[in-house]
Amino acid sequence: MANYVFGVDIGGTTVKIGLFSIAGEILDKWEITTRTDEGGRYILGDIADSIKAKIDESGIAADDVAGIGMGVPGPVREDGTVLKCVNLGWGIFNVANELNKLTGYPVKAGNDANMAALGEMWQGGGKGHKNIVMVTLGTGVGGGIIINGKMLSGVNGAGGEIGHICVNDDETDVCGCGNKGCLEQYTSATGIVRLANIMLNTTDKPSKLRDVMYISAKEIFDAAKEGDIVAMELVEKHGKVLGKALAQIACVVDPEVFVIGGGVSRAGDILINTTEKYFGEYAFHACKQTKFALATLGNDAGMYGGACSILNM
Repeated sequence: MANYVFGVDIGGTTVKIGLFSIAGEILDKWEITTRTDEGGRYILGDIADSIKAKIDESGIAADDVAGIGMGVPGPVREDGTVLKCVNLGWGIFNVANELNKLTGYPVKAGNDANMAALGEMWQGGGKGHKNIVMVTLGTGVGGGIIINGKMLSGVNGAGGEIGHICVNDDETDVCGCGNKGCLEQYTSATGIVRLANIMLNTTDKPSKLRDVMYISAKEIFDAAKEGDIVAMELVEKHGKVLGKALAQIACVVDPEVFVIGGGVSRAGDILINTTEKYFGEYAFHACKQTKFALATLGNDAGMYGGACSILNM
């Protein structure tokens, strides 16, 4: 039985690669540049070369590697077919098959958010559970759904795109996806800042946020912790919108735990507590006891998920 596995997380600027033991210990990690020129034609070759070099450098026997798991920033079908990755310049092709040809190892490819969810289930905030929903609150809102230890990719690789659930039919601003009223427009870092600017322009309530030239999500949550009235209202609205959306998701997939990650999650307890409060108000009675936890793997989650995906094949 092989003792090692590689986890790969492809980003628009860098590719993160990790060498893992099959027990889940990360033994080494490094980054290479994501070469997106010429339609991203060099990316998989660079990954293959980097992995081969690490195998040689580490003195690992070629047959002691179980495979390579890879997260991709775009929709990926169950068979490893990417349905366009705009940030990488990729069209539609089977990335798993291509990397397999370049390395000779079994390859599992999946959407990067789903891979991150798998990593958090394996060795992070969802450890000990087999059914989790991961919510990533960053510049946008990402998600990953794990059912019985397996990624829920969907037919077109769009499973887990919870950031684009419509939560407001009356929204007039357009989301980055082209629709209006998406969850992402309210609960991402940029979303809560957008709401803050709207509120500060439509209310006379005093707030320390008025003295900040460029408001950030961190400043909003920090001000709320200090009792700022406007910031507290914003955090309550954030928790209500997110909690209500997660209650609807729970009705469909009934997870054991929601794992919250991304930059906004650094707000900590105030974020979890408000979200959990409103989740409890809206959730179906059988789902009300669903747990909430913070993600713990940070930017390494995708690599962990890639490694885990090979062990779950």
